[in-house]
Amino acid sequence: MTTGRSGRTVRDLRRGNRGAVLQKLYFGGPMSRQELGPATGLSSGSVSNVVGELIADGLLEEAGVVDSDGGRPRTLLRVSPGSAHLIGVDVGETRVRVELFDLTLTELARAETPLLPRGCYDVGPIVDHIRSGIGAALAQAGVGTDRLLGVGVGVPGIVDREAPGGAVVHGQTIGWDAVPLEALLRATGALPQEVPYLIDNGARTLGQAEMWFGAGRGARDAVVVLFGSGVGASLITDGSPEGGSTEGTPLECGHLTVSVRGRRCRCGARGCLEAYTGAESLLARWAERGGGGPADAAGPADEEEEEALAALLASALAGDPVARDVLDETAEYLGAGLSDLINLFRPERILIGGWAGLLLGPYVLPAVREHARRHALRHPAARVSIDLGSLGPDAVTVGAATLPLSAFFTTGGRRTAPPAAPEQPGWRTALTRRG
Repeated sequence: MTTGRSGRTVRDLRRGNRGAVLQKLYFGGPMSRQELGPATGLSSGSVSNVVGELIADGLLEEAGVVDSDGGRPRTLLRVSPGSAHLIGVDVGETRVRVELFDLTLTELARAETPLLPRGCYDVGPIVDHIRSGIGAALAQAGVGTDRLLGVGVGVPGIVDREAPGGAVVHGQTIGWDAVPLEALLRATGALPQEVPYLIDNGARTLGQAEMWFGAGRGARDAVVVLFGSGVGASLITDGSPEGGSTEGTPLECGHLTVSVRGRRCRCGARGCLEAYTGAESLLARWAERGGGGPADAAGPADEEEEEALAALLASALAGDPVARDVLDETAEYLGAGLSDLINLFRPERILIGGWAGLLLGPYVLPAVREHARRHALRHPAARVSIDLGSLGPDAVTVGAATLPLSAFFTTGGRRTAPPAAPEQPGWRTALTRRG
């Protein structure tokens, strides 16, 4: 194989050219061959060769013609939606959601399984939920695994993607201590060896989805907050999808200390932001003050938690002083927590997503903005906008599906088998232990 001065082989160059054309058509298409040259920086000959390969592979298709100035009509090209499939998995706070998408991230099927009892994050059942959900989604859509590019999985906690044997999850708040999730999923045999599992923090997958397709488009740096039963965030330092991936760093912002010796958080510490702004603790504070929220620490079941939060919001909108106080206090703590992120990272945008954030956002957002700017330094506060995400409560699964999509661009549209994962000591016991 010929190697150039940069150390890149001809195969590397061809893969990079294919990826450049695919990304440009994916995010900016449809385009003609003539437009692709200036857009990608490739010569007309390279564009012709790459387009020919991608059409032969079934990844591109014609999308009509447009008139040109005094010349022949130009054929438009686009990425073929049905040429590949992607799966996104959200290991959420109350359920495991699995969604199957075509290559353009149009949903084809979904399967959801509640975590019962609520808050039970035993690894074995969650692995089973993911396995069965993948099978159910594929069966519902009537598709096989021959075109499946991969399965992206968004999880709570810190993910070590470089661990020997595959991604390992450290989730203190859910009782996961170095869980070898990738090896466990691979061991189920649900998918052929050549289909990869790509695992990352759920807030980071939400951030990538919003930056690629949602309210973060056009921003180069942003913080995307996942506001549900708990609170997490992702720092995005390069929001352009043109490079095939978005650099995102998960931030455990729910465990910033906002009140020394304050309320006990589910992580075990006191005074965490999550202990005042997470939906679970928010409802507990409402119950403590005589409202209608749940008083028990375990919280309500999936739909019941959302219904309880909707009832709290309705009470506040109706003028109930206790409900208003609880939400006003929540907005102040959330604004103070965001001010720390503004001072530390000076983002261009802050986006709030997650089911609780999207539900409460229209009510609390003006106060959150006010408190964030009051607590932050003037210069970074003046350049940041604080808004809601636009992809809805299912954005984590969309973001999870962008993990194999990103790998698709990096490989120039070719599926490559993941490396074989050696068995890790003690991984079988992880199937039955809590966390």
